[in-house]
Amino acid sequence: MSFNEGNGADGKHYWLTPPVLLDQIKAEFGVDFDPCPYPKPQEFDGLTAEWGSSNYVNPPFGSYVDHDGKKKGPTAWARKCLAERAKGKRVVMVYPIDKWVLMLLEAGAVVRNLKDVRWCATEDGQQGPGTGRHVAMFILEPK
Repeated sequence: MSFNEGNGADGKHYWLTPPVLLDQIKAEFGVDFDPCPYPKPQEFDGLTAEWGSSNYVNPPFGSYVDHDGKKKGPTAWARKCLAERAKGKRVVMVYPIDKWVLMLLEAGAVVRNLKDVRWCATEDGQQGPGTGRHVAMFILEPK
């Protein structure tokens, strides 16, 4: 199902941060800009706009096609967040991830990026082409 079709039987596809959570985030981080506003002004693109000094980013939770016909998704938003941080700005981005990742991080796991691993086939030991996705290595040292 695409972003434009919504999720589930209700067809809803634009979800706002609950007001209580948003107030907590704004209070803690002094948020002065939202690059994913609702309602979105005509012609506004948070990926090309100049952000504020402290930004709260609740991007679309999937890929979509922008006004130029280009596919955009979480990687584009992560790149923009990193670019804005490099300019000395604070960025607070929310995005759903699997619960098991958060469990490992809360337990103190150290994460390493192994990049796109070219795994070896069980049949002949030859390396494959890779999956096109980066692999995270989680390291949990004994307490």
